[in-house]
Amino acid sequence: MPVPRRVVLASGIAGLAATAFPATTATADFELADMGSPIEHFAQLRRAIIQTDNLIGARHVLPALHQHLASLAARRRAARGADAVELLSLETRYEELAGWFAQDIGDERTAHGHTAKALDASHITGDTDLTAYVLARKAQLAVDTGHPADALGLAAAARRTARPGSRLEVIAVLHEAHAHAVLGEGGEAQRAYETALVLLGRADSDGIWGSWLDAAYVNTAQARSHAALGDYEQAAAGFDKAIAMLPPAYRRDRGVYLARAARAHAGTGNMPLAARIGTQAVGIAAETGSARIFEQLDRLDQALAPVSGEDSVAEFRASLDRIVLHPA
Repeated sequence: MPVPRRVVLASGIAGLAATAFPATTATADFELADMGSPIEHFAQLRRAIIQTDNLIGARHVLPALHQHLASLAARRRAARGADAVELLSLETRYEELAGWFAQDIGDERTAHGHTAKALDASHITGDTDLTAYVLARKAQLAVDTGHPADALGLAAAARRTARPGSRLEVIAVLHEAHAHAVLGEGGEAQRAYETALVLLGRADSDGIWGSWLDAAYVNTAQARSHAALGDYEQAAAGFDKAIAMLPPAYRRDRGVYLARAARAHAGTGNMPLAARIGTQAVGIAAETGSARIFEQLDRLDQALAPVSGEDSVAEFRASLDRIVLHPA
């Protein structure tokens, strides 16, 4: 896992990928044929994988997702007509999800590869909603991997492709807003967030895309942008509120929010509170293997270094040292 200055230890992170879901075998394919619609089977399986990822992290489910993606692709190639198109649409969603999982564990090359495949397939299906969503994901991936200028163009393309009045418009504008923040363009970022809230207020509520979008989600996204702009007071307040509202089932996301909140509090100068919050995130980082958590914890570790003698800071650093290996 490519985390700055630190390498995640294999010990303490269970290898659950092979057992989280059944392996794809010839027997499994035969049994699937007797179950009814493979489309419904793979759709349900994808939902189960997403729920499992929320609990234990992508590290444990990505290999299983790859297995089922290969099986789905084989089914799609053997199908014809409307079934082939529907299976390709589902395969596109699997590719996009695999890209997100790869990004979460810090494998940028694989993340770009899966997301590019998803974009190509979305054009073949003719589903413009799907194309808009994948373009937005490419924008998110670009800004998160250090290419915010590219993200602006991708977000603009996603918005052009999205149906007017859909939540896909909001998703595109959110990624545009964060790209502006990473580029240091605070005014543009603020205006984009205001636009996102206006679009959200009049967006359709019965579509499958962005059903999780609400004002609280937009505010949490903006907290991350506040941190990128160095406005740590607002960032810390936003993350603290998001953590309080997050359902228990979203354990990996809780770890991400905790780590970001800790880094924001360190930015305000409240090092003891930052260390205590960071210590809570360490355990979730070990469980899930999320590179997004480890990246923030590494930055927090560096921010806390000048006050390493304080009790809470020493406790945080000791807990982090138990799950990572310092390179020689």
